[in-house]
Amino acid sequence: MTSAYSTQASEQRLLKLAASASVLTAVILLVVKAYAWWVSGSVSVLASLADSTIDALASCVNFLAVRYALQPADAEHRFGHGKAESLAGLGQSLLIMGSAIYLLVQAIDRMLHPQPLQQLDVAVGVMGFSIVATLCLVLYQRWVVSKTHSVAIKADSLHYVSDLLTNLGIVVALILSQLGWNQFDPLLAIAISVYIFYTAIMIWNESIQHLLDRELPEDEQQKIVNIALSHVEVLGVHELRTRQSGRVKIIQLHLELDGNMPLWQAHDICDEVEREIREAFPAADVLLHQDPFRADPDARPIRRSKSIRALRASKYPAR
Repeated sequence: MTSAYSTQASEQRLLKLAASASVLTAVILLVVKAYAWWVSGSVSVLASLADSTIDALASCVNFLAVRYALQPADAEHRFGHGKAESLAGLGQSLLIMGSAIYLLVQAIDRMLHPQPLQQLDVAVGVMGFSIVATLCLVLYQRWVVSKTHSVAIKADSLHYVSDLLTNLGIVVALILSQLGWNQFDPLLAIAISVYIFYTAIMIWNESIQHLLDRELPEDEQQKIVNIALSHVEVLGVHELRTRQSGRVKIIQLHLELDGNMPLWQAHDICDEVEREIREAFPAADVLLHQDPFRADPDARPIRRSKSIRALRASKYPAR
């Protein structure tokens, strides 16, 4: 149990550091890109500046959402506040969509009214710095997501990946503009706006699925069943229900035990299964129920020889 608490505390620190790093990086990039656009007049740099402005706002919202989501459960929120992360993901997706639309409008305007670019060497240097800073942030965020499975940090990382690709493309556009291919600048900005909009839709869908209590991935459900059935006293399982709220996985499962088993023994077995599930899924909220074993074909429980698909069939039988 001490190990589980230590893991939870470590994950909370990682989430706070990742959210803080995102805000700091966004503000720094906002300042340097504003200078690069002011001296160069590049619409691609303006596109990146607009995206960084949205990033700064989204990162601030994300920072507040993560801190709120990490608050412990209380009398009015018995399952915690984890879904604040999914709400932050929805907010970020809307901001990113707005950024993409603004960028598209600006790029089309620049195609219709082309303007010469200036001091491109400064703009290239600034964008190079942006690439390095963004890459470092993305790598750190992905490491944090691998440890915490945070929806908010994952959403933040996704749009910083789009920023990274955007910055790489802008450097190419600026270099080509130096060679006289000025039309490439707005064309690239249009392509970037489409990609950013697509990324926003991905974040939106992911957040919606979490808010609608989508089941955990099938491999994780199978892992839960395998843990339960690894105990010889557990004769079967049914009614597996799972969902995720922020970083917390909520797991509910019925264990089938010998009906003649003493209550204290059934309780001890249930506690042991719960402990192993918590070890496999740190910060999980686990609720197990004991049922007497019975060979009832209508119950359709999962036995040792069957897979998670059989368990799903027990929840949603064919009509």
